Amino acid sequence: MNDVTFNHYDSANYLKTEEDIAGYLEAVMEEAEDDPVCIARALGVVARARNMSQLARDVGMSRQGLDKALSGDSNPTLGTVLKVAHALGLRMVFVPQDAHAAK
Repeated sequence: MNDVTFNHYDSANYLKTEEDIAGYLEAVMEEAEDDPVCIARALGVVARARNMSQLARDVGMSRQGLDKALSGDSNPTLGTVLKVAHALGLRMVFVPQDAHAAK
């Protein structure tokens, strides 16, 4: 019998480029719909891919505070989400739902 070893899967390991990050967040937004916890968790994945400690400094939070806010165990404020997005070089964009479906 062969021994099988499984490694912990972390999406952050696969977010190497801006395009990877944008595609990941777009997929999360499509799947999460109106679930702010899922969206916050996805931003946490991106933050881990980028450098959580530096991001926390850029946002003006402790690393632990930012990690908790983006863990999916809390419900961060819109202000926190916007600060994180800005620090990551991202911006939120609102489009009509029908425009997204036409793609």
